[in-house]
Amino acid sequence: MLDPSQSKLLVLGATGMVGSALIRHAENAGYKEVLKPSSKELDLCSQAETHAYLADHKPDQVIVAAAKVGGIHANNTYPADFIYKNLMIASNAIEGAYQAGVKQLLFLGSSCIYPKFAPQPMPESCLLTSELEPTNEAYAIAKIAGLKLCQYYRKQHGVLFHSAMPTNLYGPGDNYHPENSHVIPGMLRRFHEAKESGAESVTIWGTGTPRREFLYVDDLADACFHIMQQETPPDWVNCGYGDDVSIQELAKAVAEAVGFNGEILNDTSKPDGTPRKLMDNTLLRELGWNPSIDLQRGLDLAYADFKKSISTGSVRVV
Repeated sequence: MLDPSQSKLLVLGATGMVGSALIRHAENAGYKEVLKPSSKELDLCSQAETHAYLADHKPDQVIVAAAKVGGIHANNTYPADFIYKNLMIASNAIEGAYQAGVKQLLFLGSSCIYPKFAPQPMPESCLLTSELEPTNEAYAIAKIAGLKLCQYYRKQHGVLFHSAMPTNLYGPGDNYHPENSHVIPGMLRRFHEAKESGAESVTIWGTGTPRREFLYVDDLADACFHIMQQETPPDWVNCGYGDDVSIQELAKAVAEAVGFNGEILNDTSKPDGTPRKLMDNTLLRELGWNPSIDLQRGLDLAYADFKKSISTGSVRVV
């Protein structure tokens, strides 16, 4: 267990939603130094750049929060980009950290690593037991590779490299691209624009019956640092809220947060994706951690941040 006041921490992906939450938490935790290079300063798809940065700065701890991410549409449209870029990020960061003598590395994966028809809730043990969800298979394979790299570097070299598997995340600094965003920011934007334009209805993808779990990003950051404080953390730990909602219920909750009073319609010609994705958080609870921000409060906070980012012209649409 490393003392934050004596540790230099490197957060890869520092400017993204997750990275920003990790930076906020790290600075409050009193780290000796927090390195937070942007993608313009460090290209993680370049092995030479990544290894050189790690060798030059020699951090004590690394959190790999960098990733190419997106929703169903983006994953379906750009699968080659998703598998290549995420494989490069994981491989370059993990091998580079090992060569630089990093004492601890936490790799962030995703709940999509688990099979499409995994038992619900999904335990860590169901990894690789059956086929993946086709709509995000490319991304999932890259994240599984990163998890396994950490597991095998730990096994072969004795380094404290391990992983955390977050559920669906949302919160300040999310990506609000009209096509490539995840479900919550996508809904927040559409319901906001509908309210502003006086539209009578908003149409959501699919039947609305699939169930999803959502975790506020600052809760994830808190969970990550809690895991890193364990003497012998598991090779990978699920990080979820512990409960799920249907997409239709989510749409109603977003409408409430935004203040949209119109009708919610369903485009059943669009895919639903996996029927249900709820993580088994037993292991994380046994480590002594529980979330503190429920969905409605989190949506209120996320919408407030979205409106602020619009007013300042800083809304992310990548």
